[in-house]
Amino acid sequence: MWRAGLKLGVLGLGGAAAAAAASSEDAPMSLKICALLPLRLLRDSVTAASIAFDYQYSCWGVEQGSDEWSRIRHEVHLRSAYRLQDLCFRNGGIYIKLGQHLSQLDYVIPEEYVQTMRDSMLKRCPVSSYDQVRRVFIRELGQPPENMFAEFNPVPLASASLAQVHAARTHDGHKVAVKVQHTHLTDTAVVDIATVGFIVSFLHRCFPSFDYRWLVEEVRENSPKELDFLLEARNNEMCVDNFRRLSPHIAESIYAPKIYWNLSTSRLLTMEFIDAAEVTDVKAIKRHGLRPHDVSKLVSEAFAEMIFKHGFVHCDPHAANLMVRPLPNRTSWWYSFLGRRRRKPQLILLDHGLYRELDFDTRRSYASLWKGLVFADEKAIRENSIKLGAGEDLYVLFAGVLTMRPWKRVIDPSVDHLALHATHNDRSELQMYATQYFPQLTELLSRLPRVILLMLKTNDCLRALNHDLVEGSPLESFLIIGRVSSEAVLDAKRMMNGTNIYGRISISIEHLLLEARLLTMKLAIWLLLLRNCLPTQ
Repeated sequence: MWRAGLKLGVLGLGGAAAAAAASSEDAPMSLKICALLPLRLLRDSVTAASIAFDYQYSCWGVEQGSDEWSRIRHEVHLRSAYRLQDLCFRNGGIYIKLGQHLSQLDYVIPEEYVQTMRDSMLKRCPVSSYDQVRRVFIRELGQPPENMFAEFNPVPLASASLAQVHAARTHDGHKVAVKVQHTHLTDTAVVDIATVGFIVSFLHRCFPSFDYRWLVEEVRENSPKELDFLLEARNNEMCVDNFRRLSPHIAESIYAPKIYWNLSTSRLLTMEFIDAAEVTDVKAIKRHGLRPHDVSKLVSEAFAEMIFKHGFVHCDPHAANLMVRPLPNRTSWWYSFLGRRRRKPQLILLDHGLYRELDFDTRRSYASLWKGLVFADEKAIRENSIKLGAGEDLYVLFAGVLTMRPWKRVIDPSVDHLALHATHNDRSELQMYATQYFPQLTELLSRLPRVILLMLKTNDCLRALNHDLVEGSPLESFLIIGRVSSEAVLDAKRMMNGTNIYGRISISIEHLLLEARLLTMKLAIWLLLLRNCLPTQ
């Protein structure tokens, strides 16, 4: 059976290489793609085999669950994480993107993998040489960068898995950031995805409990979108327009760089240069006269509006893609009255390559689910989890994955039932559940629609940001999620009721009850925070 699968996989990989070579615009690159395939496949195979062998035999003869077994298992996780990290860096491109995705799967893979990938994948990305950058410019715009700009810094400001960014100045004096795709990444991506898919499918055949095929499908579907910078530019402008139309109350607090369309192509993106702090740089945030707590609230509100009201969601909100600066010419009036300077934050959204749209029914069910989670409504959690594909048997686990809390806490009516305090006990508890329910987790992830998988990834990114900003999940973030999700549910009811007068009266009453409930929660949170500030006996 496995030999037949291996033969079919190799034939499929050969087809992928042929397709990539045939579609390449560069004849020498076509040959390079064909030459790269055996080497990449060999690296993937050796890494996968060594990891599988390590897991299979390192704990041989050791009693499962014993202290010795746990120690050996930890060492195997760590060795395997480093092997996988090395593979990602050696192959580059799509592999680094895959590693970044793994770094956000706290609820699926062991902590050793998450921490290893998280510590490296955003900070050690490949850098294209200036000669390679010039070749991209000449192929895309017909001229090298020194002709297209009055100034162009050959040293990149930053480099990511798919591209790097250079500072430049246009001929009319505007400072810009130029995003340049790593050379020939579009061509090699087909081969990379095919080799990763082959290895993951082969491992699943050998070890049925190892099923990460859904992750490969995510990368296969999203990579072409992230490699099209014109699509990214359109997403950039649509995101800002959505805030202006659908969320005008916070529109001025959300910003995205202006696009220079005449200097942009599918592999080059020229945009306004933004001078701001990275969203998790707490020291820089404070230097700007901003409070990390206010930044955390703004991030939570911005993404709640995108998810529950816009249905058009930035699905890669890690720290490198979000910046913050003081809102121009705005301060808090209360602090100004007291003679203190406290400025309001403005969130800068970068890297708009990965977006997903939620259709009306999915958005309504997801909003209803989060409303149920915030208000500890077990019936709503169950009904909407089933609607989203979790099923009767796994809706409890789905709620746990969304909130990172055990079921008894999810349905606890206390106001802080969803709060994460970033303690060692919290992290240990989550990892224990991830290990204990690993088969059920993989089954759940294979059932859920892909758009919900990306919502999970977005949710995990936002949780990591909150951890860095305020060392946990602030209670007010859940209050914001509860308010915005509830408003989205009411908006959906208004749309479905149309001009029905009785329906409108019922919705108005429901809205008043919601406001009363949110006010009660706000007071309870305030009293809880006050109690925590008081000295203990």
